[in-house]
Amino acid sequence: MRDPEGVVLDVPEGWELLPPGDALLTRNVKLGPHWVVAEKRGRKVFSRGIWAPAATIAKAQCLVEVRRASPEHARQLAAGRARRAKEQAEYVVEFTRHVLAFLAFHPRHAAVARVLAERVAVHATPVGSGTVARTERIPVAQRAEAAVIAWMRHQTTAYDRMSIARVKGERREVRRRLAQRSRELLERYRRGADIEADCPLAAALALAPGAITREVDDDDDEPEEDDDEVASEGNNALDEDDEDDEDDEDDEDEVEEDDREDEVVPAPAPRAFVPPKPRAIIPPPRTPLPTNDESDERLARMKAVRERLKRGSPKPR
Repeated sequence: MRDPEGVVLDVPEGWELLPPGDALLTRNVKLGPHWVVAEKRGRKVFSRGIWAPAATIAKAQCLVEVRRASPEHARQLAAGRARRAKEQAEYVVEFTRHVLAFLAFHPRHAAVARVLAERVAVHATPVGSGTVARTERIPVAQRAEAAVIAWMRHQTTAYDRMSIARVKGERREVRRRLAQRSRELLERYRRGADIEADCPLAAALALAPGAITREVDDDDDEPEEDDDEVASEGNNALDEDDEDDEDDEDDEDEVEEDDREDEVVPAPAPRAFVPPKPRAIIPPPRTPLPTNDESDERLARMKAVRERLKRGSPKPR
């Protein structure tokens, strides 16, 4: 193991590795001396547990078991589940409202907008889905826009069947082109134009709601990895129903620094124009004129012509 400065560390004697997955136990162990272990893969950071004295881990396990066996803990769990379910239902309603605002379809396509908003919300809002709708780094309106574009990329284009070269930036460029096509398709519904029978959006909405491809995050920094890799592995993600009312904060065992490709971010500021430096023009080397008799005669005629022009006399025919 290495610290943030890259120094190799030796685990102290008597310490043990506590695997991730139990946030309540982890917080109790962190009250004493400990090392947090994380592994960075691409743009993501995965928790690998914490090193701590074995006695500290054993004591924390006893305290957690006693707490979870108490009736008060069961009441706290029930209250926490009810509160989280209420918050989730309110977020789904708010997210769906922002999706409808982004779609802004013509009144003649209002029914299509409602169905599309419902499909996107059902797919993107579940807790632990890992979609852009679950991030808090951008406003809800931008989450809704990004979620619609992501849904359409998987449902109305051949993105899932494309053979994309494993070149850094190539997948991002493909996504940009597909997003532009999706926006053009949405614009037709906003104008109230007639929709053809082979419209990809209409065909996608005609499918059963369960036939939705789960969105995954593609990491362009690691082109050799599988496209279907998800952000969490093993038991890194903790079931929220297994914790009490104090477990509202994010699971400390799973730390992610995932830059979502679907987030709507402002365009970078234009770079100032820097004129190129002028290049020195080097004249080609002059070759000496031939010195034979024919050249001497030609030079004499040219000299005579220049003298006549200076005097203003007409050129002989």
